[in-house]
Amino acid sequence: MQKLLIISLRYTLVTTLLLGLGYPMLVTLIAQHVWKDQANGQLIVQNGTILGSHWIGQPFSGPSYFHSRPSAAGNGYDATASGGSNWSPSSQKLVDRISASVKNEQTDTAGGPVPIDLVTASASGLDPDITPAAAEYQASRVAQARGLPLNQVEALIQKNVTEREFGLLGERRVNVLQLNLALDQMQAHP
Repeated sequence: MQKLLIISLRYTLVTTLLLGLGYPMLVTLIAQHVWKDQANGQLIVQNGTILGSHWIGQPFSGPSYFHSRPSAAGNGYDATASGGSNWSPSSQKLVDRISASVKNEQTDTAGGPVPIDLVTASASGLDPDITPAAAEYQASRVAQARGLPLNQVEALIQKNVTEREFGLLGERRVNVLQLNLALDQMQAHP
């Protein structure tokens, strides 16, 4: 019995050291050397200041910026509390929130059908991307607020579209933070 207990303790110690410490350290070491930017959250840095992450959305308001998807994470884009609202399609709270969002978007823009990703939150609540259609829907509002020609704003949207991975995985998308930074950069250096 004592011999089995000693074997069990040794096995536990060895597996704890190998799998609990060694393996995570090895994976971290490889990630930091091979994929450093991705391992550290693909931070967007400008003039030495961290503006955000390529992977986590941010709220934008006002007519001169492209707006992100709504967030259901904590108090909005809270990475420590990611998750959706879990409201079912029959939930009156969800219907009311989407109806209010549609009304706000139609008032802010020229009207018309609102792209679904501008009024619904993603499963994580942290989605940094919108569809090209959602960006184009907001283009006239942004162009008017910034005093820019519409075709210039539309060209900037097309320049910031990320295509599908390998031509087939995922959807075409636009990172809202990068698009808004490009807008600011364009106006700073006409």
